[in-house]
Amino acid sequence: MSRPASRPKRVSKADLPQKPCAVCNRPFAWRKKWARVWDDVKYCSERCRRDARKR
Repeated sequence: MSRPASRPKRVSKADLPQKPCAVCNRPFAWRKKWARVWDDVKYCSERCRRDARKR
């Protein structure tokens, strides 16, 4: 008898990689939509990205 496929365990947010924002210096966590470009992500939000251009 085969077992039903089990779901993968969830990763807690505390276990995700973090880095500081280049503008506000607050830490922000990895997001799934950034999976391919995580090394290139510099800003925690669109607002910080816009503010960086003003400087």
